[in-house]
Amino acid sequence: MFKRFFKTLREIIYPRYCLLCRKRNPLLDADEPVCSGCIAKIIPITSPFCKKCGRKILRFDASGGICAECYKSQFHFDRAFAGYPYDGVIKELIHQFKYKNKIALGKCLSGLLIEFTKEYRLPLDGCDYVIPIPLYAAKLREREFNQAQILAHYVTCHYKLIQVDNNLQRIRNTATQTELDKRLRLENVRGAFKLKNPQALKDKTILLIDDVLTTGATASEAARVLKSAGVTAVYVLTLAN
Repeated sequence: MFKRFFKTLREIIYPRYCLLCRKRNPLLDADEPVCSGCIAKIIPITSPFCKKCGRKILRFDASGGICAECYKSQFHFDRAFAGYPYDGVIKELIHQFKYKNKIALGKCLSGLLIEFTKEYRLPLDGCDYVIPIPLYAAKLREREFNQAQILAHYVTCHYKLIQVDNNLQRIRNTATQTELDKRLRLENVRGAFKLKNPQALKDKTILLIDDVLTTGATASEAARVLKSAGVTAVYVLTLAN
């Protein structure tokens, strides 16, 4: 009786609203701040996928399962996977997560990412280490968290993998990639990463995790540094592309 009373009182004093549609919903909590109606609008990428970047392709648009963009690009990672197209609800959630300090969305977004990996049975258990794409130190201090690190944490816990946070380091404060074209993005991230302990990753298979894969420039540069240290294979997993 008292539990129901305090629950009702809390709802009167601190009513809960969906972070996106702003509709009042007493079923929401701190870990799930988005209503089921908004979540239902998130449509996953469906196969066939490009065998390199993970984007959806039409069978007649590609030869050998590689999209036209990947034929024109040279990526250092072996394959990338992404769960959802970067638009609509998922784009807004990622924006709120990264730039509006809505850290509570980490669990919700990670759940969507894990759901995608389970649906397509991605062989993540074959990876030795999970490494989130790092932020430059000054940007990390400004934002106070690394969104890739949070996503990686939930994926790592779910699959009982090993997360390595401090070996791959971003040593240069690159410009924001969103406002650059493909050529400038490649130039922007060149030389942006280094390894603190390269020997620890030799002959290992690495899963890189980030929130979004756009041109693939950042993930490719990180993979190049890892491969130069003797890493056997580098796979990339992102929430959206």
